[in-house]
Amino acid sequence: MTSMSSRIRNKRVASSALGLAGILLFLLTWEAVSRLGLVEERFLPPASTVLVAFFGSLGDPDFYQAVSETMLAWTIGLVLSIVAAVTLGLIIGSSSFLNKATYSTIEFLRPIPSVALIPLAVLLFGFKIESSLLLIIYASFWQVLLQVLYGVADVDPVANDTAKSYGLGPLARARYVVWPTVLPYLMTGIRLASAVALILAITAELIIVSRGLGYQIRLSQSGGSIPEMYALILATGMIGVIINLVMRVIEKKLLSWHSSIRRETVA
Repeated sequence: MTSMSSRIRNKRVASSALGLAGILLFLLTWEAVSRLGLVEERFLPPASTVLVAFFGSLGDPDFYQAVSETMLAWTIGLVLSIVAAVTLGLIIGSSSFLNKATYSTIEFLRPIPSVALIPLAVLLFGFKIESSLLLIIYASFWQVLLQVLYGVADVDPVANDTAKSYGLGPLARARYVVWPTVLPYLMTGIRLASAVALILAITAELIIVSRGLGYQIRLSQSGGSIPEMYALILATGMIGVIINLVMRVIEKKLLSWHSSIRRETVA
């Protein structure tokens, strides 16, 4: 048991070391490309210059204000999309009639890119946070809805029929049969939706809303503060990594009983 724990720990350390080595190699390549003049420094400042600007922004209250504005839109949009998608997914997935009736509509609406809704968002809400929420909710909704539908479709009919034969009602079956099957799919959908929601939050701030990290990136670009612009872009990437790590931790906690998580832990 101890040796197995030791092997798992060593694999995790090796994986983390490789990840850090990859980041270091990327930064060194970036530095070399700029210093050697392969790309003009005014368009791509060296990584060292950008990192200095990034760490300098950590002491700026405006940076944290921009982060809070972006994360507020991200949180509201993600929560609303999850609630709507889970509710509709369970209702549609539990009915073969609704499944067939909505299939063509879902397949038509799902591929429409959220950025195509920008003119509609501005028309409806103007340059406000509601415009960001429209884009975030629309993009995130489909990520969760489809996973919930896949989860409901994957419910074992034998287990469902057995639960019926033992007298379990619809709510009890939903809790003890449907929900355990849907939950792994749902967590995958939420993890995907969280990344999509951040992308759309930044996109909306770049184009529509006069607040948040996306807006600060646009201001830095238009003002010629290129190192600061790249520093803000770096910050958005780091936020995305943190969100993904948090979602993975939550997923492992909620699905510690699931075979996929147990295999991942052993591996």
